[in-house]
Amino acid sequence: MDTISVNKFRDNLKRVVEQVVDRHEPLKVTRRAGEAFVVISADDWEREQETLHVLQNQNLMQQIANSLQTHNGNKGYTPSQEQMNEITGI
Repeated sequence: MDTISVNKFRDNLKRVVEQVVDRHEPLKVTRRAGEAFVVISADDWEREQETLHVLQNQNLMQQIANSLQTHNGNKGYTPSQEQMNEITGI
């Protein structure tokens, strides 16, 4: 994560915010007399919140673990060629 001073952040606000949004990379802003803060795009924030929700939900994590075990054992569902064509748009 890149870091910038609050003065440089303030002086270049528009450019810096556009970079955060375009690059999908958070930016740490440091303050001389206080705590630092992080700037992140709204889309990235929502993605992070969804990830945290899944990681904190034991039922979802168990479903993921079961699916991974099924996949690794080659015991998962195999779609027909017709279904694969529909999925891939061929």
